[in-house]
Amino acid sequence: MHQLIKAFLALYLAHLVGDFVFQSDRIVSQKKKGELGGYLRHAAVHYGAILSIACVLWPAWLVSVSFQAVVLSLTVIHLLVDWGKISLTERGKISDNLNSFLIDQILHFATVFVAAWLIVGTPLSEIFTQLAGLRAHEEMVLLLLVVYTAVIFGGGYLVRYMTKPLLQGSALIPGESTDQLRNAGMYIGWLERFLVLTALLLQSPATVGLILTAKSIARYPELKSVRFAEYFLIGTLLSISTAIGGAIVLLKVVYGSIALSK
Repeated sequence: MHQLIKAFLALYLAHLVGDFVFQSDRIVSQKKKGELGGYLRHAAVHYGAILSIACVLWPAWLVSVSFQAVVLSLTVIHLLVDWGKISLTERGKISDNLNSFLIDQILHFATVFVAAWLIVGTPLSEIFTQLAGLRAHEEMVLLLLVVYTAVIFGGGYLVRYMTKPLLQGSALIPGESTDQLRNAGMYIGWLERFLVLTALLLQSPATVGLILTAKSIARYPELKSVRFAEYFLIGTLLSISTAIGGAIVLLKVVYGSIALSK
């Protein structure tokens, strides 16, 4: 059993769920205001997500002092990274844009990997050997969950940051505010990326065309606006690209090839 990969995927799944699924607008608002309660709630969500997954995969670890120490340390470091980003953003040192989002996620990715390594204790010389074990059943399930969560929810944040400059200025659609357009796009994007990723995983690329056609028909009246058409096209292509990227990973792992047979 390749415990390092399994532990990393489990911890990273908990991170994705805690950051992109269960981090409410209230928690985000409290964190931006510097309220301790927001950070504590965010910490509780992450800690609870890790323990929930550990309860299923490694119930014996729950009573391990070393495991609890690593999980608590990971949670604290996660909060410090979040606090650092928010603090620098609020003081104008950095911009709340795609670059800061990516740096934030890279730091979280790195800390999760280190935490997994500390928990399992795998020698560094064996890490590359462990990478060959992704085809194990439990690790396959975890990888599916990680990719789906990252593509559907993490991809939404990525698209939002990359299209943010397009929403500045006057409303793209008369009578519809920027927030309304952004929220509608977020929910549509979730469903879109789920359907595209699933279609490609099932090796049915033709379904992707149907999804794009349905989306275009639904927004056809608004496409007469040049600004909205640009926003719609860029957002859709970014969203689809994210789903295709996730599909490439899953196709390679599940089938051993990214070629679509259907």
